[in-house]
Amino acid sequence: MARKFESEHDRLDDAARAGWLYYIAGNTQDEIARKLGISRQTAQRLVSLAVSEKLIKVRLDHPIGRCIELSRQLCDKFGLAMCDVVPADPASSSETVGVAEAAAAELERYLVSQHPVIVGMGTGRMLRAVAEQVSPMDCPQHKIVSLVGNIAPDGSASLFDVASRVGDRVKAAHYPMPLPVIATTVHEKNLLLGQKTLRNVLDLARQADVTFVGLGTIDENAALLRDGFVRHEEIRSLVRAGAVGEITGWAFDSEGQLIDGLTNDRVLSVPLDKPATRKVIGVAMAPPRLPSIRGALHGRLINGLMTNEIMAELLLGA
Repeated sequence: MARKFESEHDRLDDAARAGWLYYIAGNTQDEIARKLGISRQTAQRLVSLAVSEKLIKVRLDHPIGRCIELSRQLCDKFGLAMCDVVPADPASSSETVGVAEAAAAELERYLVSQHPVIVGMGTGRMLRAVAEQVSPMDCPQHKIVSLVGNIAPDGSASLFDVASRVGDRVKAAHYPMPLPVIATTVHEKNLLLGQKTLRNVLDLARQADVTFVGLGTIDENAALLRDGFVRHEEIRSLVRAGAVGEITGWAFDSEGQLIDGLTNDRVLSVPLDKPATRKVIGVAMAPPRLPSIRGALHGRLINGLMTNEIMAELLLGA
């Protein structure tokens, strides 16, 4: 067993070295093969392994003209404070690739500041992908605060507790919200929100210098439904009321107006400002999220957007 572990460890070491030689030092695969005393085919496999095991993270630093123009048009159309549009791979089925890396780079631009920064983090699969792309750093001067509960319906810790993941990765103080996303009753919500420690987290979240949020759908494929926070009949009621999307559990319609009553009466997340007063960056790219992104933009629930060129064109054509 020990030999197997050492062999795996050595294999990843070799992959990391080959990846560094290729992506950082700028060696060709022939040069890597010569320097490591291996065949060119082995060098190629090691470089590929370095990427597949996420030992190497590749980010695009050269802005592409078409993406810059799409960003400008989106800012003009929706009055955004910032917008970053990244290239898209039309053949990819990923709902995070490219945008997650760009959002991680944007987050790091705040984290490298020596001046203390408060970062608010939403939840969801996209933001979890962002957290996994953030480079390890040492940022004790910053605070990472969650906007949404980190407790799953069965009482376990949520897989999408992004604030804690980012905080651990950059060694910053992080403030989770030990609650479900949606309370069972309004009475339960009032009791939970009455806790002093929770009020402190809510107050801190309202002071965030920048906030990153995912944009969810309200339909039969909604993450809120899939993760057990709402029932099918509740989703159907939201759809009948005109809901097209949600941010941290808050459901809104195509104009970005929050839905009256229904699950919104029981949401425990930090309330959304309308319009957003501090920088609130929406991070999303999957085509099914078009109505949600468009509604959030129309309602000015977000004033920043990170997406890809396919979604940008859909938004500009809508």
